[in-house]
Amino acid sequence: MSLINIQSAGQWQGILSSNNVVIADFYADWCGPCKQIAPHVERLAKEHSKPNKVAFCKINVDNQSTIARAHGVSAMPTFIIFHGSQAIETIKGANPPALTQAIQNALKLPDKGGRSAASFKTPGRTLGGDKPARASLQRPFAWHYRGILSNIITFIGLYLVSLFAIDPHKAAEMSQFNRVNPPPPTVKSAKSAGPDARQPPRGPAFKTLADLGGDE
Repeated sequence: MSLINIQSAGQWQGILSSNNVVIADFYADWCGPCKQIAPHVERLAKEHSKPNKVAFCKINVDNQSTIARAHGVSAMPTFIIFHGSQAIETIKGANPPALTQAIQNALKLPDKGGRSAASFKTPGRTLGGDKPARASLQRPFAWHYRGILSNIITFIGLYLVSLFAIDPHKAAEMSQFNRVNPPPPTVKSAKSAGPDARQPPRGPAFKTLADLGGDE
């Protein structure tokens, strides 16, 4: 049944709490405008009613006066639209276009309890969050690659030095590619020394008579 006739306050509270949108039609049997708009309300109820989602209720103000007074109903017909048990819009009088528009607006509202926003609560990613991790993975790989390349160059260098040398073992030891026992640094000769290099002492350019006597 699309339209629910409210028989008690407990039934009314149960419908309010179990549905996202509730359209309440407060009417009276002696109300002419209520009878005129009743077919339109029934069509809307058949079209939009959904179990535990959208409910259309008819409340007789004479039989359920407590409910009518609780919601401030003073004229019939009065339509009150509830969302999440809270009244969000009231339409007084038999106005089908206004009632239809109000119901369509209410149906677009999210489910109570924020259910419509639940799909946006899935774990997300921080912008740039993956970059530090990728950098930490790429850096060891780069160092590892450089180490392999350096070892290959050293191996080829030692191989070529020993291949064309008379004494391969000695040549390999003295090679610049020897990493285990590198050769001692080469001492520069006096010729390659700069102007500040210490020169060996020289004798006097001119000799005295005493020097000549000593030479004998």
